[in-house]
Amino acid sequence: MKPIYTPSGKAKEYADLALNIYTGCPHRCFYCFAPGVLHRTREEFHSHVEPRKNIVEETRKQIEREGITGQTINLCFTCDPYPMGYDTSVTREIIKVLKESGNHVQILTKGDGSRDFDLLDGGDWYGVTVSCWDGMAAEEEPDAIRPSRRVEIAAAAKERGIKTWVSFEPVLDDGLILRTIFSTKFIFDRVKIGKLNYWPSDINWAEFGRQAEALCQELGLDYTIKQGLREEMEGKKK
Repeated sequence: MKPIYTPSGKAKEYADLALNIYTGCPHRCFYCFAPGVLHRTREEFHSHVEPRKNIVEETRKQIEREGITGQTINLCFTCDPYPMGYDTSVTREIIKVLKESGNHVQILTKGDGSRDFDLLDGGDWYGVTVSCWDGMAAEEEPDAIRPSRRVEIAAAAKERGIKTWVSFEPVLDDGLILRTIFSTKFIFDRVKIGKLNYWPSDINWAEFGRQAEALCQELGLDYTIKQGLREEMEGKKK
């Protein structure tokens, strides 16, 4: 078992290394890609959530065996490191193992990771996903904490000297995301923006991408336009 791996495809745009802690995620986001990637039914994926077998010990062994140090490792892609309603002490243990071996973590969550802020420092990243705002999220991401609360927690991380980032992907409400980019300009140290994939949308992606990029440039933000959205902006999508 090699818990730490090199992402591919769209995930590669987020991190060079990643680690998935849990077998599923209870947040029930309608756009979730993970069940398909893992060849599981959506119901099984959202209802069967537990730490992967021996994940902490296997992570420690891999780090020692491969000499993994000085890396930033993303938590997580096919699950959430802070699944709501579940014991996330294993996430804390994973962070400890990574940090003790000289690595840093890049967290991405729709949950509440504030319980582990004491383990993080200025070399770590605490990130949240914001695809829409609270009203829409109640339907589209029903069992995750609301986006406004995620942003509040990220602001608290920044106050502690932890680097913060936001994934505006997938965008579900283009106007709302543009307003949120502006309103959170002092909270996030890095911004990543991507389109909705695999599902129909009436958003004009090329126009949204151009507006988002212009806004990020105007605000002086450290931003990334994900490849799929960039291709829409450049007219490469058919």
